[in-house]
Amino acid sequence: MNLFRLRYKKQWLKFVPKLPIISGKDTVKALSKLGYEIDHQTGSHIILRQKQEPHRRLTVPNHKELSKGTLRAIIREAGLSRDEFLKLV
Repeated sequence: MNLFRLRYKKQWLKFVPKLPIISGKDTVKALSKLGYEIDHQTGSHIILRQKQEPHRRLTVPNHKELSKGTLRAIIREAGLSRDEFLKLV
């Protein structure tokens, strides 16, 4: 990576909001504001269904703390940006 890209990336990261440390239950509560409902639970994973179009299905681990990568993937699958998700929490 050249020096310009590295500087640009560091500057860009200053403006990206950090994801909170959040539990699976709190994530389910935030997503329920968007119309997701609990469909069923298999073990420690809660399966959510969106009742309106496009009928997305999300799997949220029911853990005390979700890892940042897992939370980022859930946000992406829900079709949200970080800012939109932070407003829901």
